[in-house]
Amino acid sequence: MMKKYLLLLLIACSGSVAFAQSNWDKTPYQTKSLASDGIKDVFVKTSGGSISVSGSGESPRIEVYVRGNNGQELSKEDIDKRIAEDYDLSVTVSNHELHATAKRKHEGGFNWRRQLSISFKIFTPRQVATHLNTSGGSIHLDNLTGNEEFSTSGGSLHIDNLAGIIKGETSGGSIEVSNSKDNIQLETSGGSVRAKNCQGKIKLETSGGSLHMEGLNGTIKAETSGGSIQASDIEGELITGTSGGSVNLTRMACSLEASTSGGSMHVDMTRLGKYIKLDVSGGHVDLKVPGDKGMDLDLSASRINTARVSKFSGEWEKDRVKGSLNGGGVSVKVDASDSLNLSFN
Repeated sequence: MMKKYLLLLLIACSGSVAFAQSNWDKTPYQTKSLASDGIKDVFVKTSGGSISVSGSGESPRIEVYVRGNNGQELSKEDIDKRIAEDYDLSVTVSNHELHATAKRKHEGGFNWRRQLSISFKIFTPRQVATHLNTSGGSIHLDNLTGNEEFSTSGGSLHIDNLAGIIKGETSGGSIEVSNSKDNIQLETSGGSVRAKNCQGKIKLETSGGSLHMEGLNGTIKAETSGGSIQASDIEGELITGTSGGSVNLTRMACSLEASTSGGSMHVDMTRLGKYIKLDVSGGHVDLKVPGDKGMDLDLSASRINTARVSKFSGEWEKDRVKGSLNGGGVSVKVDASDSLNLSFN
């Protein structure tokens, strides 16, 4: 049987970020228990507030946080009146699905001074799928297993301890993901991306910020069009590139393909994977590799600087090296417009 709860929820105007931030430190405007509903799917759609879903083991419930334009504190009576006049809001539970929606009654001629911001904080069992959308706030997810799909046009994404298919995007904020695994796809058009202690198939993309990666293991593709790349302690395979910054990769133990059109590159390999491929058109390259491993070298730069090597067979010129080191093995290909500094661990 359908159980419908009318909650006093609310929405800010589309694209207005200034008053769409969460205020979890405040007392909830309203709380509703979900303990008897066995929630397996969560659907939230709002135009203004932040959304948080946690499977951390707390009693299942939904908390609602409401405030006025630019963070203005309002009385319950003022909120009740504005909602009744300006918004359609509802929360329904059916077949173990939680649906929370909020929208303005009148799109045209809306008085921005009467706008409200709502944030939803939801506690669920760990095994839950989410489908979340907001145009003006951040999204927080933690301690969930399942299919998690979420997007925001005006806020950041914060993800911790998720497992399953994780797909999220934002047009106006940064991304932070940690302690998560399986299949991760995250994209932003306007901020940086930080990923830490994750594993599996990982795709990270930003058009307007830097990439920071630490402790990743798996098949990783990470790209930025407008920032630098920093990574450390990477295992598996990493394909990464930037059009507008430097690349700094340390303690790498993976197959590696890296490129930059707008800066220099520093790569320190502690263990070789199947290949190394570096392409740098806007700066120099510093590459350090294990000196006792077999490699097939194909190096091109304006000048190649290295310590004396033994057990090399092939062509070694000041701007070109092609041949086998220590009997050959892992393919190492570098194409640099400036100098290449090659050293050995």
